[in-house]
Amino acid sequence: MKGTTIRLDELPKEAWANVVEITVPTNSVDRELVLRLVELGFVPSERVRIVATGGVGKEPLAVRLGGTTFALRCHEASFILVDPE
Repeated sequence: MKGTTIRLDELPKEAWANVVEITVPTNSVDRELVLRLVELGFVPSERVRIVATGGVGKEPLAVRLGGTTFALRCHEASFILVDPE
C-alpha cells in the first residue's frame, strides 16, 4: 500500500501512516478546523495510526500522533492525507 495517498479516515485500524498533506478547505469553519489540526501536530512527515474506532458509524476515530491519542470525527480526519506504511 506504500506510495498510495489516502485520507486518514480511510486508513485501516492499527496501520501506521505518514502525514503527506493537510487539505485546505474553502469555507471558513473548516479552515479553522484544519488550522487547529495543524496546531495539534498533524503536519507532513508525522507518523499516525488509528488505534480504535467507535461503534456504529466508525466515529470517533482514536488517532495516535506521537505519544498522544486524539479523538477525531471522520470529517476532521478527511482533511489529513496520509501515505500508509
